[in-house]
Amino acid sequence: MVRLPLTPAQVEAGRRLGCYLRAARADRDLAEVARTAGISPETLRKIESGRLPSPAFGTVVGLSRALDIPLDHLADVWQSVSLAESA
Repeated sequence: MVRLPLTPAQVEAGRRLGCYLRAARADRDLAEVARTAGISPETLRKIESGRLPSPAFGTVVGLSRALDIPLDHLADVWQSVSLAESA
């Protein structure tokens, strides 16, 4: 199965999510948050910097739990521009 390239809107949503997760992590150690989420520190760095704009669902769930952020809130962060554009 071939994965289609991300649209500019999806890339922007990923950047927004990464920025939000970075702010939520605040001064917590990146390696510790990554370990708690079940991902590598490099994966978390890529997500936070926007270099991995479409993380796997399991990764987002792990980060949601590690940072104590409701999953539906992360979905809102991801969709905020899409929802505004569809209104």
